[in-house]
Amino acid sequence: MKSAIFIERDGILNECRVERGQQMSPRTLDDFRVNLDAREPLQRLQDAGFLLLATTNQPGISRGYLSRRELDLMHMVLRKKLPIDDLLMCTHDEMDHCPCRKPSPGLIREAAFKHHLDLDRSFVVSDKWQDAQAAHNAGCISILLQSPWIGKGHHDFVLLDLNAIVEKILWLRRIRSP
Repeated sequence: MKSAIFIERDGILNECRVERGQQMSPRTLDDFRVNLDAREPLQRLQDAGFLLLATTNQPGISRGYLSRRELDLMHMVLRKKLPIDDLLMCTHDEMDHCPCRKPSPGLIREAAFKHHLDLDRSFVVSDKWQDAQAAHNAGCISILLQSPWIGKGHHDFVLLDLNAIVEKILWLRRIRSP
């Protein structure tokens, strides 16, 4: 079975603006800025044999303020500029109680089935508590980028930058390998 890195889109793979203390996902392709500094660290993980899977909650689709066409264009740009193997998203609102909406582990479990993944040897990288909780619920290791959105819930590690996260993942893989 393969190992994967589940990477939160907003805040890790692309830039977000902050309004009233909240991260705001881009709503248009013009507002979408890929974090090009992530390319080299992600490539290191992919070269090490990890499957790279972007994950994202995009409730703007169900709320009606984000068009599916704009979102698909953003994801096309993201895949062109960063080494992403697959992208999984939940387009539901919190009120829909969808099992794929993070912090529920549905996206992770869906990917595990689709890609034949060993979740015990997979990691979730994010800057938000919801992803850490989804990782915990699915049996993955969570590594959070220090941010105002990590919360006080469960998380395995909190690090200062993406390069430190990559080093931690590679180190953990070495010490956990048979």
